[in-house]
Amino acid sequence: MTDAVAAVDAAVIADPQPALAPAGLGYRRYALGLLLVVYILNFLDRQVINILVEPIRHDLHLADWQLGLMTGSVFAVFYTFLAIPIARGAERFSRPWILAGFMALWSGFTALCGITRTFPQLLLARLGVGFGEAGCTPSAHSMIADDTPQKDRSFALGFYAMGTPLGTLLGLAMGGVVADAWGWRAAFFVAGAPGIIVALIAALTLKEPRKRLAARNAETKAASAGFGETTRYLAAKPTFWLFSFAAAVFAFVGYGDNAFISSFFLRNHASEIAHLAAGFGLQSRGFTGIAIGLIGGLTGAVGSLLGGGVTDRAGAKNPKAFATLPAVIGLIWAPLFAIAILAPTAVTSLGLFIVPSVMATFWYGPIYGTVQSVAPPHMRSTAAALLLFIINIIGLGLGPLAFGAFSDFLAGPLGLGSAASIKWTLVASAAASLPAIALLLLARRTIERDLVS
Repeated sequence: MTDAVAAVDAAVIADPQPALAPAGLGYRRYALGLLLVVYILNFLDRQVINILVEPIRHDLHLADWQLGLMTGSVFAVFYTFLAIPIARGAERFSRPWILAGFMALWSGFTALCGITRTFPQLLLARLGVGFGEAGCTPSAHSMIADDTPQKDRSFALGFYAMGTPLGTLLGLAMGGVVADAWGWRAAFFVAGAPGIIVALIAALTLKEPRKRLAARNAETKAASAGFGETTRYLAAKPTFWLFSFAAAVFAFVGYGDNAFISSFFLRNHASEIAHLAAGFGLQSRGFTGIAIGLIGGLTGAVGSLLGGGVTDRAGAKNPKAFATLPAVIGLIWAPLFAIAILAPTAVTSLGLFIVPSVMATFWYGPIYGTVQSVAPPHMRSTAAALLLFIINIIGLGLGPLAFGAFSDFLAGPLGLGSAASIKWTLVASAAASLPAIALLLLARRTIERDLVS
Protein backbone atom coordinates (compact mmCIF):
# COMPACT_ATOMS: atom_id res chain seq x y z
CA MET A 1 0.00 0.00 0.00
CA THR A 2 1.40 3.40 -0.94
CA ASP A 3 2.11 6.16 1.58
CA ALA A 4 -0.75 8.21 0.09
CA VAL A 5 -3.21 5.37 0.55
CA ALA A 6 -2.00 4.78 4.09
CA ALA A 7 -2.41 8.48 4.89
CA VAL A 8 -5.99 8.50 3.62
CA ASP A 9 -6.85 5.36 5.59
CA ALA A 10 -5.31 6.76 8.76
CA ALA A 11 -7.32 9.96 8.49
CA VAL A 12 -10.56 8.09 7.93
CA ILE A 13 -9.97 5.52 10.66
CA ALA A 14 -9.44 8.38 13.10
CA ASP A 15 -13.09 9.36 12.52
CA PRO A 16 -14.76 6.19 11.26
CA GLN A 17 -18.42 7.20 11.38
CA PRO A 18 -19.76 10.46 9.94
CA ALA A 19 -22.38 12.27 12.01
CA LEU A 20 -26.02 12.37 11.07
CA ALA A 21 -27.38 14.94 8.65
CA PRO A 22 -27.77 18.51 10.00
CA ALA A 23 -31.56 18.16 10.32
CA GLY A 24 -31.18 14.99 12.39
CA LEU A 25 -32.54 11.49 12.05
CA GLY A 26 -35.86 12.72 10.66
CA TYR A 27 -34.16 14.37 7.70
CA ARG A 28 -31.98 11.33 7.13
CA ARG A 29 -35.05 9.11 6.85
CA TYR A 30 -36.78 11.64 4.59
CA ALA A 31 -33.75 11.88 2.31
CA LEU A 32 -33.42 8.11 2.07
CA GLY A 33 -37.13 7.79 1.26
CA LEU A 34 -36.99 10.47 -1.42
CA LEU A 35 -33.88 8.94 -2.97
CA LEU A 36 -35.74 5.62 -3.07
CA VAL A 37 -38.55 7.33 -5.04
CA VAL A 38 -35.95 8.80 -7.40
CA TYR A 39 -34.42 5.37 -7.96
CA ILE A 40 -37.83 3.75 -8.46
CA LEU A 41 -38.53 6.20 -11.28
CA ASN A 42 -35.00 5.63 -12.58
CA PHE A 43 -35.70 1.94 -13.04
CA LEU A 44 -39.29 2.45 -14.16
CA ASP A 45 -38.04 4.53 -17.07
CA ARG A 46 -35.21 2.11 -17.77
CA GLN A 47 -37.21 -1.13 -17.59
CA VAL A 48 -40.63 -0.19 -18.98
CA ILE A 49 -39.27 -1.11 -22.39
CA ASN A 50 -38.93 -4.76 -21.34
CA ILE A 51 -42.69 -5.35 -21.33
CA LEU A 52 -42.98 -3.51 -24.64
CA VAL A 53 -40.42 -5.53 -26.60
CA GLU A 54 -42.94 -7.84 -28.26
CA PRO A 55 -45.20 -5.09 -29.73
CA ILE A 56 -42.08 -3.08 -30.66
CA ARG A 57 -40.59 -6.18 -32.30
CA HIS A 58 -43.72 -6.72 -34.39
CA ASP A 59 -44.20 -3.03 -35.17
CA LEU A 60 -40.61 -2.37 -36.24
CA HIS A 61 -39.83 -5.92 -37.50
CA LEU A 62 -36.86 -6.56 -35.20
CA ALA A 63 -34.75 -9.60 -34.32
CA ASP A 64 -33.92 -10.62 -30.75
CA TRP A 65 -30.39 -9.21 -31.01
CA GLN A 66 -31.91 -5.82 -31.89
CA LEU A 67 -34.16 -6.07 -28.83
CA GLY A 68 -31.07 -6.75 -26.72
CA LEU A 69 -29.29 -3.79 -28.30
CA MET A 70 -32.28 -1.53 -27.63
CA THR A 71 -32.93 -2.63 -24.04
CA GLY A 72 -29.32 -2.83 -22.92
CA SER A 73 -26.30 -1.94 -25.03
CA VAL A 74 -27.42 1.39 -26.52
CA PHE A 75 -28.81 2.57 -23.19
CA ALA A 76 -25.53 1.63 -21.52
CA VAL A 77 -23.29 3.67 -23.83
CA PHE A 78 -23.88 7.06 -22.22
CA TYR A 79 -24.94 5.61 -18.89
CA THR A 80 -21.64 3.79 -18.50
CA PHE A 81 -19.11 6.25 -19.87
CA LEU A 82 -20.62 9.48 -18.54
CA ALA A 83 -21.08 8.26 -14.96
CA ILE A 84 -17.40 8.86 -14.11
CA PRO A 85 -17.12 12.50 -15.30
CA ILE A 86 -20.50 13.28 -13.72
CA ALA A 87 -19.28 11.70 -10.48
CA ARG A 88 -16.17 13.85 -10.58
CA GLY A 89 -18.48 16.87 -10.71
CA ALA A 90 -20.44 15.40 -7.80
CA GLU A 91 -17.24 15.37 -5.71
CA ARG A 92 -17.11 19.17 -6.05
CA PHE A 93 -20.62 20.55 -6.66
CA SER A 94 -24.11 20.10 -5.22
CA ARG A 95 -25.15 16.47 -5.55
CA PRO A 96 -28.88 17.19 -5.03
CA TRP A 97 -28.85 19.63 -7.96
CA ILE A 98 -26.85 17.26 -10.15
CA LEU A 99 -29.23 14.42 -9.38
CA ALA A 100 -32.34 16.56 -9.99
CA GLY A 101 -31.09 17.98 -13.27
CA PHE A 102 -30.24 14.64 -14.74
CA MET A 103 -33.52 13.17 -13.50
CA ALA A 104 -35.45 15.78 -15.47
CA LEU A 105 -33.30 14.90 -18.49
CA TRP A 106 -33.85 11.14 -18.40
CA SER A 107 -37.58 11.59 -17.79
CA GLY A 108 -37.86 13.82 -20.87
CA PHE A 109 -36.03 11.34 -23.07
CA THR A 110 -38.25 8.51 -21.81
CA ALA A 111 -41.27 10.43 -23.03
CA LEU A 112 -39.51 11.07 -26.35
CA CYS A 113 -39.28 7.30 -26.90
CA GLY A 114 -43.03 7.44 -27.43
CA ILE A 115 -42.83 9.64 -30.53
CA THR A 116 -40.20 7.58 -32.35
CA ARG A 117 -41.20 5.90 -35.59
CA THR A 118 -38.08 3.94 -36.58
CA PHE A 119 -35.57 1.68 -34.87
CA PRO A 120 -32.69 4.22 -35.16
CA GLN A 121 -34.89 6.94 -33.65
CA LEU A 122 -35.75 4.71 -30.72
CA LEU A 123 -32.08 3.89 -30.21
CA LEU A 124 -31.24 7.60 -30.08
CA ALA A 125 -33.96 8.25 -27.51
CA ARG A 126 -32.67 5.39 -25.39
CA LEU A 127 -29.20 6.92 -25.59
CA GLY A 128 -30.72 10.06 -24.07
CA VAL A 129 -32.32 8.09 -21.24
CA GLY A 130 -28.95 6.54 -20.47
CA PHE A 131 -27.29 9.96 -20.54
CA GLY A 132 -29.72 11.28 -17.92
CA GLU A 133 -29.64 8.25 -15.66
CA ALA A 134 -25.83 8.42 -15.48
CA GLY A 135 -26.23 11.29 -13.01
CA CYS A 136 -28.32 9.38 -10.46
CA THR A 137 -26.64 6.62 -8.50
CA PRO A 138 -23.08 8.00 -7.95
CA SER A 139 -24.61 11.08 -6.30
CA ALA A 140 -27.20 9.08 -4.36
CA HIS A 141 -24.79 6.39 -3.13
CA SER A 142 -22.25 8.90 -1.87
CA MET A 143 -24.88 11.06 -0.12
CA ILE A 144 -26.35 8.03 1.61
CA ALA A 145 -22.89 6.79 2.66
CA ASP A 146 -21.96 10.24 3.99
CA ASP A 147 -25.10 10.37 6.13
CA THR A 148 -25.04 6.77 7.38
CA PRO A 149 -22.70 5.10 9.92
CA GLN A 150 -20.83 2.11 8.56
CA LYS A 151 -22.74 -0.30 10.79
CA ASP A 152 -26.00 0.61 8.98
CA ARG A 153 -24.64 1.32 5.51
CA SER A 154 -25.51 -1.98 3.78
CA PHE A 155 -29.08 -1.71 5.02
CA ALA A 156 -29.39 1.93 3.89
CA LEU A 157 -28.01 1.16 0.44
CA GLY A 158 -30.12 -2.00 0.30
CA PHE A 159 -33.17 0.17 1.07
CA TYR A 160 -32.20 2.54 -1.76
CA ALA A 161 -31.58 -0.45 -4.05
CA MET A 162 -35.21 -1.51 -3.59
CA GLY A 163 -35.76 0.99 -6.38
CA THR A 164 -34.50 -1.65 -8.81
CA PRO A 165 -37.24 -4.26 -8.21
CA LEU A 166 -39.96 -1.72 -7.33
CA GLY A 167 -39.21 0.39 -10.39
CA THR A 168 -39.19 -2.74 -12.51
CA LEU A 169 -42.53 -3.75 -10.97
CA LEU A 170 -44.13 -0.43 -11.86
CA GLY A 171 -42.55 -0.37 -15.29
CA LEU A 172 -43.77 -3.84 -16.22
CA ALA A 173 -47.23 -3.48 -14.70
CA MET A 174 -47.93 0.06 -15.88
CA GLY A 175 -46.27 -0.49 -19.24
CA GLY A 176 -48.24 -3.66 -19.98
CA VAL A 177 -51.62 -2.22 -19.00
CA VAL A 178 -51.12 1.11 -20.80
CA ALA A 179 -49.76 -0.61 -23.90
CA ASP A 180 -52.76 -2.92 -24.04
CA ALA A 181 -55.13 0.04 -23.76
CA TRP A 182 -53.42 2.74 -25.84
CA GLY A 183 -50.32 1.20 -27.45
CA TRP A 184 -46.66 0.96 -26.56
CA ARG A 185 -45.89 4.60 -27.36
CA ALA A 186 -48.35 5.82 -24.72
CA ALA A 187 -46.56 3.73 -22.08
CA PHE A 188 -43.41 5.82 -22.57
CA PHE A 189 -45.35 9.06 -22.07
CA VAL A 190 -46.84 7.82 -18.81
CA ALA A 191 -43.47 6.53 -17.57
CA GLY A 192 -41.62 9.79 -18.18
CA ALA A 193 -44.08 12.30 -16.71
CA PRO A 194 -43.62 11.84 -12.90
CA GLY A 195 -39.86 12.36 -13.00
CA ILE A 196 -40.14 16.08 -13.74
CA ILE A 197 -42.10 16.70 -10.53
CA VAL A 198 -39.88 14.53 -8.32
CA ALA A 199 -36.77 16.21 -9.77
CA LEU A 200 -38.07 19.59 -8.59
CA ILE A 201 -38.80 18.24 -5.10
CA ALA A 202 -35.31 16.72 -4.88
CA ALA A 203 -33.63 19.95 -5.93
CA LEU A 204 -35.53 22.00 -3.33
CA THR A 205 -35.44 19.66 -0.32
CA LEU A 206 -32.32 17.46 -0.38
CA LYS A 207 -29.26 18.83 1.43
CA GLU A 208 -25.63 18.49 0.42
CA PRO A 209 -23.79 16.68 3.27
CA ARG A 210 -20.35 17.82 2.13
CA LYS A 211 -20.22 20.91 4.37
CA ARG A 212 -20.72 18.72 7.43
CA LEU A 213 -17.77 16.58 6.38
CA ALA A 214 -15.56 19.50 5.35
CA ALA A 215 -13.15 19.13 8.27
CA ARG A 216 -12.64 15.45 7.58
CA ASN A 217 -12.19 16.05 3.87
CA ALA A 218 -9.56 18.69 4.62
CA GLU A 219 -7.56 16.08 6.51
CA THR A 220 -7.59 13.61 3.65
CA LYS A 221 -7.58 15.88 0.61
CA ALA A 222 -3.78 16.21 0.59
CA ALA A 223 -3.37 12.45 0.33
CA SER A 224 -5.84 11.93 -2.51
CA ALA A 225 -8.26 14.21 -4.34
CA GLY A 226 -8.13 13.88 -8.11
CA PHE A 227 -9.38 11.09 -10.37
CA GLY A 228 -5.90 9.67 -10.82
CA GLU A 229 -5.27 9.65 -7.08
CA THR A 230 -8.66 8.03 -6.48
CA THR A 231 -8.02 5.22 -8.95
CA ARG A 232 -4.56 4.63 -7.51
CA TYR A 233 -6.07 4.49 -4.04
CA LEU A 234 -8.69 1.95 -5.17
CA ALA A 235 -6.05 -0.03 -7.05
CA ALA A 236 -4.62 -0.92 -3.63
CA LYS A 237 -8.03 -2.21 -2.52
CA PRO A 238 -8.58 -5.62 -4.16
CA THR A 239 -11.91 -5.94 -2.39
CA PHE A 240 -13.26 -3.07 -4.50
CA TRP A 241 -12.40 -4.83 -7.76
CA LEU A 242 -13.51 -8.29 -6.67
CA PHE A 243 -16.87 -6.93 -5.49
CA SER A 244 -17.28 -4.77 -8.59
CA PHE A 245 -16.74 -7.59 -11.05
CA ALA A 246 -18.91 -9.95 -8.99
CA ALA A 247 -21.68 -7.36 -9.19
CA ALA A 248 -21.08 -7.05 -12.95
CA VAL A 249 -21.59 -10.79 -13.43
CA PHE A 250 -24.76 -10.75 -11.34
CA ALA A 251 -25.95 -7.75 -13.38
CA PHE A 252 -25.11 -9.50 -16.68
CA VAL A 253 -27.45 -12.31 -15.70
CA GLY A 254 -30.09 -10.03 -14.18
CA TYR A 255 -30.35 -7.57 -17.06
CA GLY A 256 -30.35 -10.38 -19.59
CA ASP A 257 -33.10 -12.25 -17.75
CA ASN A 258 -35.20 -9.11 -17.29
CA ALA A 259 -34.98 -8.19 -20.96
CA PHE A 260 -36.52 -11.48 -22.09
CA ILE A 261 -38.59 -12.86 -19.22
CA SER A 262 -41.85 -11.38 -20.52
CA SER A 263 -41.04 -12.72 -24.00
CA PHE A 264 -40.46 -16.14 -22.44
CA PHE A 265 -43.99 -16.26 -21.02
CA LEU A 266 -45.67 -14.73 -24.07
CA ARG A 267 -43.92 -17.15 -26.44
CA ASN A 268 -43.92 -20.35 -24.39
CA HIS A 269 -47.23 -20.09 -22.51
CA ALA A 270 -49.25 -17.89 -24.86
CA SER A 271 -52.61 -19.71 -24.63
CA GLU A 272 -52.44 -20.18 -20.85
CA ILE A 273 -51.45 -16.53 -20.33
CA ALA A 274 -54.32 -15.38 -22.57
CA HIS A 275 -56.77 -17.51 -20.56
CA LEU A 276 -55.45 -16.23 -17.23
CA ALA A 277 -55.53 -12.63 -18.46
CA ALA A 278 -59.13 -12.95 -19.63
CA GLY A 279 -60.13 -14.06 -16.15
CA PHE A 280 -58.93 -10.68 -14.82
CA GLY A 281 -60.36 -8.67 -17.70
CA LEU A 282 -56.87 -8.04 -19.10
CA GLN A 283 -54.96 -8.79 -22.26
CA SER A 284 -51.89 -11.01 -22.28
CA ARG A 285 -49.28 -8.27 -22.18
CA GLY A 286 -50.94 -6.41 -19.31
CA PHE A 287 -51.39 -9.59 -17.26
CA THR A 288 -47.78 -10.67 -17.89
CA GLY A 289 -46.43 -7.28 -16.86
CA ILE A 290 -48.46 -7.21 -13.66
CA ALA A 291 -47.66 -10.83 -12.73
CA ILE A 292 -43.92 -10.60 -13.37
CA GLY A 293 -43.77 -7.12 -11.89
CA LEU A 294 -45.53 -8.07 -8.66
CA ILE A 295 -43.50 -11.23 -8.14
CA GLY A 296 -40.15 -9.70 -9.06
CA GLY A 297 -40.85 -6.30 -7.53
CA LEU A 298 -42.20 -7.30 -4.13
CA THR A 299 -39.89 -10.24 -3.58
CA GLY A 300 -36.96 -8.27 -4.96
CA ALA A 301 -37.62 -5.46 -2.48
CA VAL A 302 -37.69 -8.02 0.33
CA GLY A 303 -34.43 -9.53 -0.87
CA SER A 304 -32.72 -6.15 -1.07
CA LEU A 305 -33.76 -5.19 2.47
CA LEU A 306 -32.97 -8.66 3.79
CA GLY A 307 -29.53 -8.70 2.19
CA GLY A 308 -28.62 -5.33 3.65
CA GLY A 309 -29.98 -6.01 7.12
CA VAL A 310 -28.66 -9.53 7.54
CA THR A 311 -25.18 -8.73 6.28
CA ASP A 312 -24.93 -5.59 8.44
CA ARG A 313 -25.60 -7.70 11.53
CA ALA A 314 -23.34 -10.56 10.47
CA GLY A 315 -20.66 -8.19 9.21
CA ALA A 316 -20.48 -6.41 12.56
CA LYS A 317 -19.17 -9.68 14.01
CA ASN A 318 -17.12 -10.79 11.00
CA PRO A 319 -16.62 -8.53 7.94
CA LYS A 320 -16.11 -11.59 5.75
CA ALA A 321 -19.90 -12.04 5.92
CA PHE A 322 -20.28 -9.19 3.40
CA ALA A 323 -18.70 -11.53 0.84
CA THR A 324 -19.78 -14.94 2.14
CA LEU A 325 -23.53 -14.41 2.43
CA PRO A 326 -24.21 -13.08 -1.11
CA ALA A 327 -21.99 -15.85 -2.51
CA VAL A 328 -23.95 -18.58 -0.74
CA ILE A 329 -27.30 -17.05 -1.72
CA GLY A 330 -26.15 -16.77 -5.34
CA LEU A 331 -25.16 -20.42 -5.39
CA ILE A 332 -28.62 -21.45 -4.17
CA TRP A 333 -30.37 -19.08 -6.61
CA ALA A 334 -28.98 -20.65 -9.80
CA PRO A 335 -30.71 -24.08 -9.77
CA LEU A 336 -33.95 -22.63 -8.37
CA PHE A 337 -34.17 -20.16 -11.26
CA ALA A 338 -33.54 -22.89 -13.85
CA ILE A 339 -36.25 -25.07 -12.29
CA ALA A 340 -38.74 -22.18 -12.51
CA ILE A 341 -38.02 -21.68 -16.21
CA LEU A 342 -38.44 -25.38 -16.97
CA ALA A 343 -41.79 -25.68 -15.14
CA PRO A 344 -44.53 -27.11 -17.39
CA THR A 345 -47.15 -24.39 -16.86
CA ALA A 346 -47.14 -20.61 -16.52
CA VAL A 347 -48.81 -20.73 -13.10
CA THR A 348 -46.23 -23.18 -11.76
CA SER A 349 -43.39 -21.17 -13.24
CA LEU A 350 -44.64 -17.92 -11.71
CA GLY A 351 -45.01 -19.60 -8.32
CA LEU A 352 -41.52 -21.08 -8.45
CA PHE A 353 -40.07 -17.65 -9.24
CA ILE A 354 -40.92 -16.30 -5.79
CA VAL A 355 -37.95 -17.71 -3.85
CA PRO A 356 -35.23 -17.06 -6.47
CA SER A 357 -36.62 -13.55 -6.95
CA VAL A 358 -35.92 -12.83 -3.27
CA MET A 359 -32.41 -14.21 -3.67
CA ALA A 360 -31.68 -12.32 -6.89
CA THR A 361 -31.44 -8.95 -5.11
CA PHE A 362 -29.75 -10.11 -1.89
CA TRP A 363 -26.35 -8.88 -3.13
CA TYR A 364 -27.36 -5.22 -3.54
CA GLY A 365 -26.84 -4.04 0.03
CA PRO A 366 -23.62 -5.89 0.91
CA ILE A 367 -21.87 -5.10 -2.37
CA TYR A 368 -22.92 -1.44 -2.63
CA GLY A 369 -22.28 -0.91 1.08
CA THR A 370 -18.84 -2.52 1.00
CA VAL A 371 -17.74 -0.48 -2.01
CA GLN A 372 -18.68 2.72 -0.19
CA SER A 373 -16.90 1.51 2.94
CA VAL A 374 -13.54 0.96 1.24
CA ALA A 375 -13.48 4.61 0.07
CA PRO A 376 -13.24 7.80 2.17
CA PRO A 377 -16.04 10.41 1.85
CA HIS A 378 -14.44 12.60 -0.83
CA MET A 379 -13.88 9.57 -3.10
CA ARG A 380 -17.28 7.93 -2.74
CA SER A 381 -19.01 9.41 -5.80
CA THR A 382 -16.11 8.33 -7.98
CA ALA A 383 -15.97 4.88 -6.34
CA ALA A 384 -19.70 4.46 -7.03
CA ALA A 385 -19.22 5.61 -10.63
CA LEU A 386 -16.36 3.17 -11.19
CA LEU A 387 -18.49 0.39 -9.74
CA LEU A 388 -21.37 1.35 -12.04
CA PHE A 389 -19.00 1.57 -15.01
CA ILE A 390 -17.93 -2.03 -14.46
CA ILE A 391 -21.47 -3.22 -13.70
CA ASN A 392 -23.04 -1.55 -16.70
CA ILE A 393 -20.40 -2.12 -19.35
CA ILE A 394 -20.60 -5.84 -18.60
CA GLY A 395 -24.10 -6.24 -17.21
CA LEU A 396 -26.30 -3.74 -19.00
CA GLY A 397 -24.12 -3.29 -22.07
CA LEU A 398 -23.51 -6.96 -22.82
CA GLY A 399 -26.21 -8.89 -20.94
CA PRO A 400 -29.35 -8.25 -23.02
CA LEU A 401 -27.37 -8.20 -26.27
CA ALA A 402 -25.63 -11.51 -25.50
CA PHE A 403 -28.91 -13.12 -24.44
CA GLY A 404 -30.62 -11.91 -27.61
CA ALA A 405 -27.79 -13.07 -29.86
CA PHE A 406 -27.66 -16.49 -28.17
CA SER A 407 -31.43 -16.82 -28.53
CA ASP A 408 -31.22 -15.97 -32.24
CA PHE A 409 -28.46 -18.59 -32.64
CA LEU A 410 -30.59 -21.25 -30.96
CA ALA A 411 -33.68 -20.26 -32.94
CA GLY A 412 -32.02 -20.00 -36.36
CA PRO A 413 -28.89 -22.12 -36.95
CA LEU A 414 -29.93 -24.72 -34.37
CA GLY A 415 -33.56 -24.64 -35.45
CA LEU A 416 -35.21 -24.51 -32.01
CA GLY A 417 -37.64 -21.72 -32.86
CA SER A 418 -38.16 -18.45 -31.00
CA ALA A 419 -40.06 -19.94 -28.05
CA ALA A 420 -37.64 -22.75 -27.16
CA SER A 421 -34.62 -20.56 -27.87
CA ILE A 422 -35.53 -17.96 -25.27
CA LYS A 423 -36.39 -20.68 -22.74
CA TRP A 424 -33.00 -22.39 -23.04
CA THR A 425 -31.19 -19.06 -23.07
CA LEU A 426 -32.70 -18.28 -19.66
CA VAL A 427 -31.87 -21.74 -18.34
CA ALA A 428 -28.25 -21.30 -19.45
CA SER A 429 -28.11 -17.94 -17.66
CA ALA A 430 -28.29 -19.67 -14.27
CA ALA A 431 -24.80 -21.11 -14.76
CA ALA A 432 -23.46 -17.72 -15.85
CA SER A 433 -23.66 -16.44 -12.26
CA LEU A 434 -21.00 -18.88 -10.98
CA PRO A 435 -17.99 -16.58 -11.66
CA ALA A 436 -19.55 -13.96 -9.37
CA ILE A 437 -19.65 -16.46 -6.53
CA ALA A 438 -15.96 -17.29 -7.03
CA LEU A 439 -15.01 -13.59 -6.98
CA LEU A 440 -16.88 -12.97 -3.73
CA LEU A 441 -15.22 -15.93 -2.06
CA LEU A 442 -11.83 -14.58 -3.12
CA ALA A 443 -12.72 -11.24 -1.52
CA ARG A 444 -12.94 -12.93 1.88
CA ARG A 445 -9.12 -12.79 1.97
CA THR A 446 -8.91 -8.98 1.69
CA ILE A 447 -12.10 -7.43 2.99
CA GLU A 448 -11.04 -6.99 6.63
CA ARG A 449 -7.90 -5.16 5.58
CA ASP A 450 -9.61 -2.95 2.99
CA LEU A 451 -12.54 -1.55 4.99
CA VAL A 452 -11.72 1.95 6.18
CA SER A 453 -14.99 3.73 7.08
